[in-house]
Amino acid sequence: MEKADFGVFIGRFQPLHIGHEHVIRQALEQVGRLIILVGSANVARDPRNPFTFDERAAMLRAAFRHEMAEERLIVEPLDDHLYSDTAWVTEVQRRVNRIILDVGNGHGFGSHGLSDFKVALTGYGKDASSYYLRLFPEWDNIQIDSQYGTFSSTDVRRRYFQRIPEMPASILTADVAAWLDAFKLGETFRTLLEESEYLAAYPAQWGKGPFVTADAVVVQSGHILLVERGRLPGKGLLALPGGFVDAGERIRDAAIRELREETGISDGKGQIPPAMLGSFIEDHRTRVFDAPNRSLRGRVITHAYLFRLPERRKLFAVKGGDDAAHARWYRLGDLSPEMFFEDHWSIIEEMADL
Repeated sequence: MEKADFGVFIGRFQPLHIGHEHVIRQALEQVGRLIILVGSANVARDPRNPFTFDERAAMLRAAFRHEMAEERLIVEPLDDHLYSDTAWVTEVQRRVNRIILDVGNGHGFGSHGLSDFKVALTGYGKDASSYYLRLFPEWDNIQIDSQYGTFSSTDVRRRYFQRIPEMPASILTADVAAWLDAFKLGETFRTLLEESEYLAAYPAQWGKGPFVTADAVVVQSGHILLVERGRLPGKGLLALPGGFVDAGERIRDAAIRELREETGISDGKGQIPPAMLGSFIEDHRTRVFDAPNRSLRGRVITHAYLFRLPERRKLFAVKGGDDAAHARWYRLGDLSPEMFFEDHWSIIEEMADL
């Protein structure tokens, strides 16, 4: 196969290990430049995604200093779009197109178009997580013949997030191992370890599901009503008011109940009655969010209800309650994905037409 001008490799690198490095080095032998898109760049830290984009980019720079200095390796963030493969594919295409035109034309000093460059998607089709290799038929495909070993980043995280952390030196470069060794001494590591232990014990207490929950997407005058989680998992992160459906309770009623319990939402006459809150629901907008891995607690399927409150200069009064540290109105334009628990940002994107 003719050598491609650009290769594209997508991964989460949580953390980077020598299996990833093997794929990258093999790809660099078959392409002029390799674009690495670091996935899940827009999510809050949790035991599955413990490291930020900047931290993972630093791992890649440490492992490939020479290649990055020569611009043979280009690292960019890639956001999750949990409920829209189309949006995710579109972002990949746009990022790759921009990089190709920028780098391929000498940072704006050339006149080549996209059709003048040969692009190949590279990866190791190891499991269902590599489904993305089939989403870009317009690009050539480079399959790396064999993976370097039988391990994954999941194995590294499992050994790392424990009371006596292990950094398996045989599958981590010295720079990555040293970075992880320093990271384990900080408060962020302790918080992630506490959450990891909580999630490990969760199935024994509550089972693995499926669980049914209800969430309230409450909007008023360009604002959305959110709570800050007061306990694990996701302590300190923003979330939609919501929770588990009680036995014998309708899901719609659970959304209203959780909204009242967690926010105490009130007008000038006091806390708003359930029937009035229900009248604000746009029932045709109700949607099920059921991504299998949306929650680290187990299989949690939620039903989101859009409450569209009347436009007014003075927003309804709210006050945190139940397991919420606080309840507050937020301007939609002030929010960003990494502030949110689990997939709640994705839910807001879908429900509030962001």
